[in-house]
Amino acid sequence: MATDSWALAVDEQEAAADSISTLQIKDTPEENAAKTEPDASTKTTDEDEKDDKAAQSLLNKLIRSNLVNTTHQVEVLQRDPNSPLYSVKSFEELRLKPQLLQGVYAMGFNRPSKIQETALPMMLAEPPQNLIAQSQSGTGKTAAFVLAMLSHVDPNKKYPQCLCVSPTYELALQTGKVIEQMGKHYPEVQLVYAIRGNKLQRGMKLQEQIVIGTPGTMLDWCIKFKFIDPKMIKVFVLDEADVMIATQGHQDQSIRIQRTLPKDCQMLLFSATFEESVWNFAKRIVPDPNIIKLKREEETLDTIKQYYVQCTSKEEKFQALCNIYGAITIAQAMVFCHTRKTAGWLAGELSREGHQVALLSGEMQVEQRAAVIDRFRDGKEKVLVTTNVCARGIDVEQVSVVINFDLPVDREGNPDNETYLHRIGRTGRFGKRGLAINMVDSKFAMNVLTRIQDHFNKKIEKLDTDDLDEIEKISG
Repeated sequence: MATDSWALAVDEQEAAADSISTLQIKDTPEENAAKTEPDASTKTTDEDEKDDKAAQSLLNKLIRSNLVNTTHQVEVLQRDPNSPLYSVKSFEELRLKPQLLQGVYAMGFNRPSKIQETALPMMLAEPPQNLIAQSQSGTGKTAAFVLAMLSHVDPNKKYPQCLCVSPTYELALQTGKVIEQMGKHYPEVQLVYAIRGNKLQRGMKLQEQIVIGTPGTMLDWCIKFKFIDPKMIKVFVLDEADVMIATQGHQDQSIRIQRTLPKDCQMLLFSATFEESVWNFAKRIVPDPNIIKLKREEETLDTIKQYYVQCTSKEEKFQALCNIYGAITIAQAMVFCHTRKTAGWLAGELSREGHQVALLSGEMQVEQRAAVIDRFRDGKEKVLVTTNVCARGIDVEQVSVVINFDLPVDREGNPDNETYLHRIGRTGRFGKRGLAINMVDSKFAMNVLTRIQDHFNKKIEKLDTDDLDEIEKISG
């Protein structure tokens, strides 16, 4: 796999510094714990949501070197319900070119993941089939569509045949790395990055068969500069659709690119979520699609013991945290705060008490966050203090205790039940028992906790010193 354009993309990284800055996560001023009503700190903007999605997607790619062992079941809706549904249990069944099979195994894939089992036969079929797929990070979807692109390329034809659009510069580079790895033994196929900063001479025609980039630059290369002949494209991949439509202009640019492509071009769209806005976008981009969805998994709190601690201030919550930490054996703990200001303060106080503390903070670049998570996963720190936005998708087997220093609320100050479930779900994993402790410091917080308890129909017991022997059994 030739990577001449990769060097250029890296050299131009400074030109995309503003792209990196969009991955910073903004926080609002710290909530006054004594209030019984939520203030502006419980609310986020659409811009925050967009930054969060892009940052989280990149973070997941950086911290996941292996496939996630998901229990989600795959639901397939076929364009032609009478067509037989094929799935594969081995990569050999796909009859790949030997150099691609070699690349797959070199990347550590021994057998197809759940989504690959069903998606790959569709993507590699003749005639090509369009696909809309719901796929979380870590399920092998990038490798799947990369394999499809590499399989459909004619290496003897020196012009673009596959386009892959990603929502950000950094995500495009991550996908490019997968193409390079999988195409390592296929040097006839070349890759170029259609990203801001990668300047080409006017009038030139690309000879690389695969182009990966962001919507604006890709659109310019197709229409304005005519570096690419859209009518020669065989495969169009739109990755991270949910992140894409959260970015102003990307949705329109992607649709404009799609309209220039031939009718027999294969359309592949992937999204981690299938909200209504994503569905509407997907249906405009992908005609007559096959659809792969993840069946909603029944979440359970049966393996997690939940408590709350009554406090009157932030300082009292900190003292309660220290008392709990000193009384029980903890392998590793995650502590969730509402704002980065609280998280920074708490991490500093814990460090002064002599604890080994890692902090995931919104002003960190995504690569720095990945390094913090790797250190925590390796056991170099025992406590990880973080906000919601930084900690999704972290699976650390040694985490035995999750502490909600602040309870999760949505923009209106209502309980965020999904985030609560996600937070405490960091423990009680891998078949082990878990422990979740919630800090309550106001009437407002108590009301939130009561509503969370009612939502899950699961009693959250008050934690007294008499309970420490019992929770020691859980956490030890």
